[in-house]
Parts: sequence; structure tokens; C-alpha cells
Amino acid sequence: MRTDRRQFVQATAALGALAAFPQVLRAQATTFDLVKIINGFPAGGTADATARRVGERMIGTPYAKNVVVDNKPGAGGRIACEVVKSAQPDGSTLLLTPYSMMSIYPHIYRTLSYDPFKDFVPVSIAAIMTHALSVGPMVPASVKTVKEYLAWAKANPDKANYGSPAAGSTPHFLGALLGLNNNVDLKHVPYRGSAPAVADMIGGTLASTSTPTGDALANHRAGKVRIIATSGAQRTPFTPEVATYAEQGFPELTTEEWFGFYAPARTPANVVQAANAAINQAIKEKSVVDSLALMGLVARASTPAEMEKSQRDEHTRWGPLVKKIGFTADS
Repeated sequence: MRTDRRQFVQATAALGALAAFPQVLRAQATTFDLVKIINGFPAGGTADATARRVGERMIGTPYAKNVVVDNKPGAGGRIACEVVKSAQPDGSTLLLTPYSMMSIYPHIYRTLSYDPFKDFVPVSIAAIMTHALSVGPMVPASVKTVKEYLAWAKANPDKANYGSPAAGSTPHFLGALLGLNNNVDLKHVPYRGSAPAVADMIGGTLASTSTPTGDALANHRAGKVRIIATSGAQRTPFTPEVATYAEQGFPELTTEEWFGFYAPARTPANVVQAANAAINQAIKEKSVVDSLALMGLVARASTPAEMEKSQRDEHTRWGPLVKKIGFTADS
């Protein structure tokens, strides 16, 4: 009986949400001929996949007749933020970014070219990801755990390096904290996205990577690299055979990150709500859920208020950690 009642309540709520969707769009009174989603990382990575999968399902909705994804890689994702900051605040341009650019960068850039809390309006979270520590052919096959990796790195200081998708990103800092907390000098090599870092690791010029789990997933499954830890509170459904950092004795590295959509500041509230409704509808579609899962991502939508609170919470959390690491954009 409880199950039936819960299903009835959920169904009623879903019908209410669907009924509200057209009302939001009527209030918007505009269907954009073209919506641009600006993404700060190269094609082939998890950020690009999220932008494209969600964008595809927004095409033909009352919000957008067409959607294109415009990759603006460089400066660790900041270029894309700058583009959207300067865009017309009418809802026709959206930013898709990890929270690193909004919650962590303010702690490392003395003169950040945008204000994450004043220059943007949160629209919706799109997907949740964990981060993975992976090793390539340079690291012996006998290294299967984080502790074994640290022992190898300490014994091979000339080879002990790791790549990340950007300096100042969450994966960068997870690797930095791992080395710092265990007195191992892990040299960081920043890249413009995860894909080139993983390619160098496969090619044997880079020992390891700290990246979104999905960015190493296909090569892990193909046996080209080995994921030896993930950062979630529980093991990911994508790599159930891989123990988390916490399980291996490193609970301080437990973290999950999200990709989220932003609009420029001063975008009208009714337009933000319309964009939120369109994105939420897209994220709930099975094709989107399944395609994001192939990239190691869990599709998850939110309200603008929920996204804003999470951004501020992560900003507060990472402040002392960045200070401990001692990294700044000038370092």
C-alpha cells in the first residue's frame, strides 16, 4: 500500500511538472532560433559529451529550434566563462562548465577575469562525476592500488608525474593533496582537457592522470590504462571493480563534481526558468541518461537555487584546501 501511494504521489508530481513546463515557456514568449552552448574543453571529453547530449535533446523544444555546441578550450576553462560573461543576457547563450571554474578558481586567481557569483546565473546541474587516478604503461602492471602507486612514485621520482585537465581544477588538486599528504613529490602536468593527457599516458610519456572517471573509462575497459582509485563516497557503477580512495585509506580525497549550465548575469528570471525546464526535460530522457553513463556520468538535474547553493558550499569547502596546497595561478 505504501509503495502504491508513493508511486501515486510521484506520478502526480511528474504530471504537475509537465503541466508547469508550457506555462514557463509561455511566460518566456520566445523560442530561440539558435541556442549556443559554450564549453571550455576540447571535443571527446566528458564536458563536451554532456553539452552535446543535453543540447541535442533541447532541439525542437519550445525553448530552442536549434542548439549548437561551441568548444572554446584554453586557460583551464576560463575562456568559455569569459565568452558567456560578455554574451547577450537573453538566454540564447549558455555555459556548460564543471564547478571548478566557479567554486575553486576564485581561490587561486588574484585577478580572475570574471566573478562567478556576479557575472552568471545558475540554470541547472546536468551531470555528476567522480574523478579517477589512472596509470599507464610507464607504471609496472604490479601497481594496482594507491599505496603501491605512491611507493612506486617515491622510488622513481624522475617518472612520478600526473596529468590533469587543467591547472587549478578539482582533479589537479586531488593529485596534489595525494602527494602532499603522503610526502611524495608528484609532479603536476596541466593539459587543455583530459583527452590529450590520457593520450600521453597511453603513449608512455606520462605516468598517470587524475581526470574525471569517464575520461579514462573506455581505455580502462580496453586494457590500455588502469584506473586504480575513484573519488566518490561509493564505488562507481561504471568501475565496480575499482576501490575508492576512501576504501584504500584516503578518505580526505572523497569528492564528486558536477557539470552545470549557466546563463549570463541579468538574464531575465522567466527565461532562466524556461531554460531550466528545457534542460531538466532533456536530462530526464533515457537516451541522455544512457549516453552520459557511457562517459561515466550520472545524469542529474536541479533547480537554479539548488545549483547556486552547491556552488557556494563547494567554494567554502575548497578555500582551506587550496590554501593547504599552496597553489596560485602565479605559482
